[in-house]
Amino acid sequence: MDTRQANQCPSPPGQSAAPTDVPAKALQLFAALEQRLGVHVLGKEEQIRLSLCCLLARGHLLIEDIPGIGKTTLAKALAKVLGLKFRRVQCTNDMLPGDILGVSVFDQRSGLFSFHPGAIFTQILLVDEINRATAKTQSALLEAMEERQVSIEGESRPLPAPFFVVATQNPLEQAGTYPLPESQLDRFLMKISLGYPNHEAERQLLVAGGTVVRDDEQGLVDAEVVFQLQEQVSQVRLSQALVDYLQDILNFSRNSGRFAIGLSPRAGLSLARASQSHALLHGRNFVLPEDVRRVLPYIAIHRLKTADSLAALTIAELEVAFQAVPVPA
Repeated sequence: MDTRQANQCPSPPGQSAAPTDVPAKALQLFAALEQRLGVHVLGKEEQIRLSLCCLLARGHLLIEDIPGIGKTTLAKALAKVLGLKFRRVQCTNDMLPGDILGVSVFDQRSGLFSFHPGAIFTQILLVDEINRATAKTQSALLEAMEERQVSIEGESRPLPAPFFVVATQNPLEQAGTYPLPESQLDRFLMKISLGYPNHEAERQLLVAGGTVVRDDEQGLVDAEVVFQLQEQVSQVRLSQALVDYLQDILNFSRNSGRFAIGLSPRAGLSLARASQSHALLHGRNFVLPEDVRRVLPYIAIHRLKTADSLAALTIAELEVAFQAVPVPA
């Protein structure tokens, strides 16, 4: 169903609200954002929408794919199109936490230490090839991703708002990688993969010689608008029937015997917020089961493994598995 045709959407169970309270101007803005991002990341409409969904849900995004697919381009394009400050960290196995967080430097003239902020003090932080950094360096992101602050030398320093981490990782079978621990993976709201471009998109790339995100590109919005949209996501309604559905999904992941470890409460909150964000992007101020089903595989894929062999699951396998959970009428 094309949920942009908001006036055709049924009301959610237990609610009698109008089909949509989202102004047409907001829908036009979402379409313009997706179109502009599509100029830089060709043929990846679904991944672009999922990225926007993740950002508006106040989450963080993990992108796993081989090098050269366009992961960095997507992160930089998001920052430019949304008018947000952007920094990039290229991870290596000799990187230290201070390279991300910042360090205090002694000033001989004043006799005092002055703090030099690291790359994390930005609004969109690209952590490129995060699994090439050691566990010690990866852990520097844990507090920042959860609490939007960092503690350095006994002092807590708030991060700019909005704060959005886009981390890329290479497949684990590639050389020089360190697996992300479960506590780190659980900080990412979604995990997506870009994959190879389709035939037409790749032809456009070859003819044009690639796409470039210019440093002077003007954003369609700014940080204040992004913050307002995030606030609007939190106002999207979840009916009691949808809350029951979310709990059924969580219980199924924990008790069905199909998965080694079930989804955490943090994952449940991520699923709720992402469903609200997905509904807003489709012009509704309430969540439908289809919103939950659409975002669920991308929230579960980096959190769930098979019970028998601890193997990773694909998006298609997760979609099939969760069909066992009854959808509210």
